[in-house]
Amino acid sequence: MSKTPDLPILGLVPRVATPVEPADFPKTILRYRNDRAAEEVGLCGLSDDEWIRHFARFDPLPDNLQQPLALGYHGYQFRAYNPDIGDGRGFLFAQLRDGRGRLMDLGTKGSGRTPYSRDGDGRLTLKGAVREALATEMLEALGVPTSRTLSFVETGEQLARHDEPSPTRSAVLVRLNHGHIRFGSFERLRYLGDDEGLRLLLAYAVREFYPDLAGDDAAGFLVAVSKRMAVMAARIMAAGFIHGVLNTDNMNVTGESFDYGPWKFAPTVEAGYTAAYFDEAGLYAFGRQPEAIYWNLAALADALRPIADGEQLRAALGVYPDAYGNAFGEAILRRLGVKATEPEADQKFASDLFVWMNKEKLPFEQVFFDLFGGSAGQGKRLRSPLSARYGDQEIIRRLDAYEPDRPGRVQHPAFRTDPPTLLVDDVEAVWEPIDRCDDWSAFEEKIAAIRRYGEALDLPAAH
Repeated sequence: MSKTPDLPILGLVPRVATPVEPADFPKTILRYRNDRAAEEVGLCGLSDDEWIRHFARFDPLPDNLQQPLALGYHGYQFRAYNPDIGDGRGFLFAQLRDGRGRLMDLGTKGSGRTPYSRDGDGRLTLKGAVREALATEMLEALGVPTSRTLSFVETGEQLARHDEPSPTRSAVLVRLNHGHIRFGSFERLRYLGDDEGLRLLLAYAVREFYPDLAGDDAAGFLVAVSKRMAVMAARIMAAGFIHGVLNTDNMNVTGESFDYGPWKFAPTVEAGYTAAYFDEAGLYAFGRQPEAIYWNLAALADALRPIADGEQLRAALGVYPDAYGNAFGEAILRRLGVKATEPEADQKFASDLFVWMNKEKLPFEQVFFDLFGGSAGQGKRLRSPLSARYGDQEIIRRLDAYEPDRPGRVQHPAFRTDPPTLLVDDVEAVWEPIDRCDDWSAFEEKIAAIRRYGEALDLPAAH
């Protein structure tokens, strides 16, 4: 098991993190363990009994945190500032190092009430756990920087929820992140007037996630975070993903997407497509996500103002638009399995591809599946149910002018089936047999299909 001797998060107690106790669940039924992710931090050798003991009963891992820590943060939620939030149903359980020496956090969801719970029960529905596992597996396969679902365990409680049939089954989930310091933790310290806390949190984030910077370089930190967030934004767009709640408390300074609630994958390229039923104004609609992330970066810049020069922060924030444009062109070509050329030309191609897909109302994932490999994948394209729609389209000729990148990938067996998708009906088809008769086969088959697809695409996401 990997060991982190210093447990750096302890340097932020009590300013950012508060010791808490986990819930005591009536049952612990292991439903999902991600040994592929666990191997990266030395946990794959655990037996199922040990797994449950650590990730459902929350006995401390050896040489690690002896008590879980709930993180405090505020946040702009749909651009309204909320100072009354924090880890209300989760906590930081452990810190480990991966094979590259990176700090990795094990955080929970559904692990019980904390001082930040307000009126919540601190629990997670089993369906919510299933949905988060599916989302993280698909995003990882599509090359998006994302948290990964390490585990979820059914806990035997019946939960009441207003937005799904109740009572419903419960679970506790553990996610693996390259840190999960939220923009909102900086906002909270700014709100409290704790400048020394801001400096401590900045030094922590720089040391662990951006070690090439000086520990007090707030403007440099904002530049680095902005560039990573630009890549994240571009790749979720290239994945056709809608997060649903891009509030500042759901932004990770490492540039990883995480904390999945009402997410969806887009059936087609439709800028106004939303994931959350309560996003009535479409603030976080598919096409507005890059703008929403930029707005959140501006909020982070504002939180850093007490310890940094305002002009330097404004200049730092200005790197995002160009960084996003370049990252979007690169992300689209990466998903299509061809080599990037000139940033301006690549951006134009990516934009024109989306315009064409929108005009033709083409199914998002099928198009990227069919066109993957460019000219090297023409045979696959001809076998597609959409082959007649491609015809002699100018956008196809432009794609085929790109040089294929690792063209052998198109020979992977995953390209001889249909692309796995996680549209609304697909998710319901996975959940329905679990709910009706505790049949997990559709879930297991979907995870396996997504992983095969990820192996075929070979789009590593880690920063």
